[in-house]
Amino acid sequence: MRILFLGDVVGRTGREAVAAILPRLRATLGIDVAVVNAENASHGFGLSPEVARMLFAAGADVLTLGNHSWDRKEIVPYIAETPRLIRPLNYPPGTPGAGSVAVQLADGRRALVVNAMGRLFMELLDCPFRGTATELARHRLGASVAAIVVDFHAEATSETMAFAHSFDGQVSLVVGTHTHCPTADHQVLPGGTGFISDVGMCGDYDSVIGMQKEGAAARFWRRVPAERLQPAEGEATVCGVFVETDDATGLARRIEPIRQGGRLAPTLPAV
Repeated sequence: MRILFLGDVVGRTGREAVAAILPRLRATLGIDVAVVNAENASHGFGLSPEVARMLFAAGADVLTLGNHSWDRKEIVPYIAETPRLIRPLNYPPGTPGAGSVAVQLADGRRALVVNAMGRLFMELLDCPFRGTATELARHRLGASVAAIVVDFHAEATSETMAFAHSFDGQVSLVVGTHTHCPTADHQVLPGGTGFISDVGMCGDYDSVIGMQKEGAAARFWRRVPAERLQPAEGEATVCGVFVETDDATGLARRIEPIRQGGRLAPTLPAV
């Protein structure tokens, strides 16, 4: 199975870049399942139903969220009726939406997508490790599902790495999101799980993690309340990873980064 994961979509330029390039990536790379983190897609904070529909129409099979899941109130009824939009599974019981979804491909294969959120320097949610273990107990990689993708939305790379090693061999891919800075540690772990500490963002990199530089820098200089941060409006770089799994085991054969457009050096997997 060929899996595409695109990192945090930030604001208008990010979502427009994803909408433009995702269909081409699906065709060029022969993608079976495309997952997009969309928690910053609506003006940099949260996700609106309108933008979610735009990303689905562009070719996203599943949208994941994170600590900005509830920044837009209109997402609450929408997530309740949209199974392919998921939020971190370690929110407390009773929170709208679900933390995972199994999507079925045209050929009958099924892929499970899981969303979890770290706790180090983040909100104190339920344990993402135990929550993920409980979720994985319901599915068997290479049997009931052909692939398992986990979006681990976390601030600390140490927690993301510990999470990935904890589930190495049990899932196809663990992707770190949230910091918006792509790391260079993409690898297949010893047990066969593809991993990257942070996949980066789909947004303008002439910025502070996707936000306009002046306002973001002023917060560090003055340490006083300021106006709400605004997304940077320059050309976006679309950042993601491509993973190819073994059909028999569901484990990763290879993982390669994707960077297209904007300021970062471009890279695209050979297929």
